[in-house]
Amino acid sequence: MQSATPAQPIERTTRHLDDQAIAYEVVEHEQAFGAASEATASGVPPDNAAKSVLLHDEEGYRLAVILASDRLDLRKLGELLDTRKAKLRLATEEEMRADFPDFELGAIPPFGEMLPAPEIVDRQVLDHDRVLCNGGDHTHSVLLDPKEIVRAADARVADICEE
Repeated sequence: MQSATPAQPIERTTRHLDDQAIAYEVVEHEQAFGAASEATASGVPPDNAAKSVLLHDEEGYRLAVILASDRLDLRKLGELLDTRKAKLRLATEEEMRADFPDFELGAIPPFGEMLPAPEIVDRQVLDHDRVLCNGGDHTHSVLLDPKEIVRAADARVADICEE
């Protein structure tokens, strides 16, 4: 008797989107690392790409979703979460590999409820009709309405990027 083949990262992501009744388009592209590179490989302007930033603090994991062209402001996020900046940090590669093995390193989808991790979406992401996001690996992305990211995760929306 053969065991079932584990679901590929993009299959896990699309199954989750289907379960949440979120409309999306899968975009297959050449292997690319980083949201801006994935956007270019997908033929989408980098300004219309979002990236997932996995963080860790004394409460556990947090997921921030920001535009690919922006930089996360840990001070703003720490104030929003009422946590000390020294305690809020980027998750390490070792933590991501150990705790989220279903996704390729650096390709975590922007759906905190999949991880689970409370989610914060930068308000500028919602200025777009559709954004390109990580699909779980480096050859697939998903294009969707950013309001659906907020709805599915019941995410907080705030100004969390550097000026």
